Amino acid sequence: NARQSIADWIFRAKAPESPPVTLVQRRIFILPTKQGYLFGLVLLVLLLASINYALSLGFLLTFLLAAMGGVAMLHTWRNLAHLKLRPGRCDAVFAGDTAQFRVVLESPSRERYAVAIRRRDGDPVFADVRPAEHAIATLAVPAIRRGRLRCGRLEIFTRYPVGLFHAWSYFDFGLSAIVYPRPATDAGLPPQQTLAGDDEGIPVPGDEDFAFLRPYHAGDAPKLIAWKALARGDDLLTKEFQATASAELWLDWIDAHAPDAEARLCVLAHWVIETERLGQSYGLRLPGVSIPRGRRGAHRRAWLE
Repeated sequence: NARQSIADWIFRAKAPESPPVTLVQRRIFILPTKQGYLFGLVLLVLLLASINYALSLGFLLTFLLAAMGGVAMLHTWRNLAHLKLRPGRCDAVFAGDTAQFRVVLESPSRERYAVAIRRRDGDPVFADVRPAEHAIATLAVPAIRRGRLRCGRLEIFTRYPVGLFHAWSYFDFGLSAIVYPRPATDAGLPPQQTLAGDDEGIPVPGDEDFAFLRPYHAGDAPKLIAWKALARGDDLLTKEFQATASAELWLDWIDAHAPDAEARLCVLAHWVIETERLGQSYGLRLPGVSIPRGRRGAHRRAWLE
């Protein structure tokens, strides 16, 4: 809306900012809240009534309340003054999940109460900050689609101690999180391909050879249940079979049969997770790029990105 656009222009901050950010005096703004304006109106009515009727006690009450309001404004401003802010960890998520953006708050001296951080039009996250310690405010943001999700500019504010004043400041660390494609769980296992015939085979789930018995899970097919073991008085068990796949596997864009590019990425994401779970060495081929094969750790993040 127009009000928010004007506020963005007036209170704009350079982005991204280099951490840590210290909320010095010139960065903090303060205005009365709705309750603060009502409090001011009440003071005005008391003052006019005291003048009209020459009430000494009325003047005393009016100036006492005005002094308390001034002290409340000072404490509201001090609750943010010299607070230090640092960016926290932002882990990658899959599309449809919730990204967690973290901001670390540090107080060099006194304790701070009810300090809140929020995104534009988002719900605030509150934290208390103890001196010489740090608190972490975590903002949950829905990751609707794949790509880079940017947190954007954040507002830090407080209305402590009595809610008559709203003190706030803006900061922007350029926080972002990678959103992976949503794995297509119905895509099954990737096709087994080999580029080196002398590679040693490794076991993968299949239907060729019996491997072992495992505890029964709800939904297992009746034909896989070890009925003989059950007849002997053992617990309900399920038979697992395996096949032998090549030690080298390539996940190829061409093999991911899907109606569009987004669906293909979802299939490939599922294949990466499943192949990683099996501990198999694999590589990834996309149009215009080929990522060498590897196993686990940083390679998995590179492939999903």
